[in-house]
Amino acid sequence: MRLIMLGAPGAGKGTHALLLSKEYNIPQISTGDILRSHIKNETDLGKKAKKYMDKGLLVPDELVVEIVKKRIQEEDCKEGFILDGFPRTIPQAEALDKALEELAIALDKVVNIDVPDEVIIKRMAGRRVCSNCGASYHIENKKPLKENICDECGSELKQREDDKEETVRKRLQVYEEQTKPLIEYYEKRGILLTIEGDGSVEEIGNKIKNTLEVSK
Repeated sequence: MRLIMLGAPGAGKGTHALLLSKEYNIPQISTGDILRSHIKNETDLGKKAKKYMDKGLLVPDELVVEIVKKRIQEEDCKEGFILDGFPRTIPQAEALDKALEELAIALDKVVNIDVPDEVIIKRMAGRRVCSNCGASYHIENKKPLKENICDECGSELKQREDDKEETVRKRLQVYEEQTKPLIEYYEKRGILLTIEGDGSVEEIGNKIKNTLEVSK
């Protein structure tokens, strides 16, 4: 199965991509992770990407698509893959389509997790992360035993800058402008599955799996 996960920041794309990866035994591919891997291993593609990142610039679409194209040709992607967080724009989607066509690979489905903005803001603004071990908590859904103290290592819990309400609203605005048009793009192709994403991880996970099974 070859999937793309869509959804606003905080909608749960990464969480459900990981669960689907285990369910179908196919890799979850995050462009951020593979970019970092190329840079760490000092590959030709990694060196090219690093030049842009060192200047504080976005890595060009052509280079990101080239890195994704290389990744999906690896052995563990023979039975499928899940693209998590890519594409983010229509030009990226078009470039990805071209690359997949060259490889004679067809996407099966695009899973769009739809969560109301106010739910996302509440969800993300409530997140707290351990400053030492990185363990994650939530002030309503996953409270630590002792307020603001990590259960695992006893260090202080902090709110990440990109989880603050003002930042989340800005990220949602960028999503609205740049990424949301992908919903219509894939809907026209007839491969979009929209899942209502306001609920527990288990509930949403079951919805996604059941919808994918029915749509096969």
